[in-house]
Amino acid sequence: MNAKELLILNFEEVRRRSIKIWNAIREEDLFWRPDPAAMSCFEMIRHVLESENIYHQIILHRGQLGHYESPLTGNPYTTVDEDLKNAQPYREKFLKMVHAFSVKDLEDVYITRKEKKQHRKLGDYLLRMAYHESVHTGQLLDYLRTLKAPRAVIWD
Repeated sequence: MNAKELLILNFEEVRRRSIKIWNAIREEDLFWRPDPAAMSCFEMIRHVLESENIYHQIILHRGQLGHYESPLTGNPYTTVDEDLKNAQPYREKFLKMVHAFSVKDLEDVYITRKEKKQHRKLGDYLLRMAYHESVHTGQLLDYLRTLKAPRAVIWD
């Protein structure tokens, strides 16, 4: 496998495991949060889905987001399946973009976000995106442990 194929596999595996956890959250626990300042389970799922689309825009514009707002913002919280369905077209566009990059692009293209003092190679930036989702997946597992709720087995 080359670097691009590994990146795509990583995105697919991170999301597959996230979905296992998201779908295992009991309906009565979706709006639970450990404290008033924390995101609820559902807010965290939405955050991950919105963030992927926002990262996609940042990459397309090489670091400039401008006043972009995710098309998922403001959608009512209904079900996890509904949120996944609403996010799917954006997921497909994102993965299509990643497939279109060459291995050389991963090394030579830079994403510069002056407001965050970030200047990263595209490959590095893409890995950080997957890491972002993974961190939130771990947070949700901790939420479920705190609730003493069943947790999906993701280490298959």
